[in-house]
Amino acid sequence: MNIREYDSAYFIGIGGIGMSALARWFNANGYFVAGYDRTSTPLTQQLTAEGIDIHYDDDVALIPKTVFNTKCLIVITPAIPKDHKELNHLSAADLPMYKRSQVLGMISSSFTTVAVAGTHGKTTTSSMVAHILKSAGKDITAFLGGIATNYDSNFIENKDNNAIAVVEADEFDRSFLTLHPDIAVITSVDADHLDIYGDEDSLKNSFKQFISQIKNNGRLFVTEKVASAITDNTNSKLISTYGLNRGQFFASNITIADGFFIFNYCDEQCKIEKITLGVPGFHNVENVTAAIAVALELGVSADDIKTGVASYRGVKRRFEFVLRSDKVVFIDDYAHHPTEIESFLTSLKALYPGKKITVIFQPHLFTRTRDFVDEFAVSLGLADEIILLDIYPAREEQIEGVTSAMILDKILIENKICISKDGLMDFLDTKELEVVATIGAGDIDQLVAPLKENLERRYHVA
Repeated sequence: MNIREYDSAYFIGIGGIGMSALARWFNANGYFVAGYDRTSTPLTQQLTAEGIDIHYDDDVALIPKTVFNTKCLIVITPAIPKDHKELNHLSAADLPMYKRSQVLGMISSSFTTVAVAGTHGKTTTSSMVAHILKSAGKDITAFLGGIATNYDSNFIENKDNNAIAVVEADEFDRSFLTLHPDIAVITSVDADHLDIYGDEDSLKNSFKQFISQIKNNGRLFVTEKVASAITDNTNSKLISTYGLNRGQFFASNITIADGFFIFNYCDEQCKIEKITLGVPGFHNVENVTAAIAVALELGVSADDIKTGVASYRGVKRRFEFVLRSDKVVFIDDYAHHPTEIESFLTSLKALYPGKKITVIFQPHLFTRTRDFVDEFAVSLGLADEIILLDIYPAREEQIEGVTSAMILDKILIENKICISKDGLMDFLDTKELEVVATIGAGDIDQLVAPLKENLERRYHVA
């Protein structure tokens, strides 16, 4: 299918982070764009301000007539239920209908494509690649799985057909298998999405298939852990490893000064000294090491890399400082897997040694909680104080007996409690707080603004 055959696009589930990036691409390229979503959010409101027609009731009468009267492409997300009225009506009308991942594959096929995959770290790493390239003056188009702070968007536009596409390659629902990149990064392959894959081997096999789809003479950058897990039968000439103090491309001499991580980048042919990373986290030093390797592969100079890394401001809800003062610090993070939580808290403790760290965590999915209850207990135990909210179900029905209390019972530290979202603020008012972190992939982000106001009031932060 040629994406240029169409002159309009209609999105069912337009408010999703991946769907909205695609909608922005169509809108920027002159297509008529409209869509449905269940609820109004700041992101859908931004799309409306950009000229995209959005409604929030599942009502066939609200579908713009243009959808039926032009060459319109229907884009759907797997999150839409099968009994959705608009979905079934458009399907019966025999309009061309594709999943988000399929459309992303069609669009990216006309670009030189950098695809960043991994069970965690892919959003940050892809945004780092995009920013370093754009900062260096490269023509890029980027489809990101989060809101990049530098651009206040999940989409970076460039209408040059010779541009480089930077794409977040999502393993959920095997979406990344629609991509055929020129350069790929795989940040991690830890067991996750077992409700989709069934077991860890099936997940790894999908990543192996993704590797097989890299174009001839393409490049693959992976950590040594990933290399040992999924690259057994792959052409070794394609593979380069990266990491902290190890790998063919690595960061060394890592220090922390004034909240910034400073390090040297080294490979067999290049050494870039005293790079200052604009966001914190040892895991982010590893992520940006992969981004630097990609940038070098695409011809970016060492000086431009240092400038790009220093000016990178991160992604919303990825180690995002919400409040920072000498009285109290508040950080919000999307971490929802035990490995992510461990990386986040390890870096947080390194940044604030001697400070009490209070973590408010909302588990995401009943299946993930059930499958990794022991691992969650260990990673959360790195904090000094744990507050667990109820599990956010997302796409799942409740599983009997699976609750946040399963994790709480296994956490070894003494200061721990399960509490409802409604009771959180009153409970926090009874505690002396120093460093506070909200983490999770559900609707915990709705607590960020009221918690910030609470802390500003209590600690008299202007």
